[in-house]
Amino acid sequence: MTTLSERLARALRHAQITKAHLAREVGVSAPSVHNWFSGKAKFLRGANLLAAAKVLGVSESWLATGNGTMLPPGAIADGKPAVEEMGPPPGYVRFNVLEADTGVTYDTPEVMRTIEVAEWEVRRKLGFLPQPGRIQIITGRGPSMRPKLEDGDIVWIDTNFDHFDGDDYYLITLGGETQIKMLQKRGDGLYVVSVNTDFPPYRPEPGNVSILGKALVHAGLRKF
Repeated sequence: MTTLSERLARALRHAQITKAHLAREVGVSAPSVHNWFSGKAKFLRGANLLAAAKVLGVSESWLATGNGTMLPPGAIADGKPAVEEMGPPPGYVRFNVLEADTGVTYDTPEVMRTIEVAEWEVRRKLGFLPQPGRIQIITGRGPSMRPKLEDGDIVWIDTNFDHFDGDDYYLITLGGETQIKMLQKRGDGLYVVSVNTDFPPYRPEPGNVSILGKALVHAGLRKF
């Protein structure tokens, strides 16, 4: 039996739209859609289910329960062929790009849209094999995290962490901008910290920081 997040990820690939587009069409907030895909939400019901199924072009029953076929009757006749994206090869895990759930868009495209990593390497890096959709990738931008993170580096994000879980590197949204930063708890509050000392630490107003996930692994495409 598949989970809601797995079915949504499959349906999103079928529809070839972004999570941000899905949120707009369904009429819900970006954080709500983020919860659907992260596994935090276990069920989808009512008007949201009907709207999401319509936007994604899939069966309402299948999206809700996993039973039956993904495509509704007549989908092929209506000119929407049942072409499903192939899964990763045996022994590999696929990580897809973290779409702009926050409504924030980048001026430059993602360096990679998807990667496939050997299961043994994922276990070596993370210590476990994550459920599909839990780990997603994003491109690091700007100079503020140099030299640890260079502009254009690929970062693995654990979307299960949508809360502060101790001093660590997180993907956050602050002031309408999505960025990777260290969050550090100090005596007078939570600080946003950059690796590059040209960007001094600062304490944002409480409630102004949204955590989208924890940054776990980074890899760069750098010249020798």
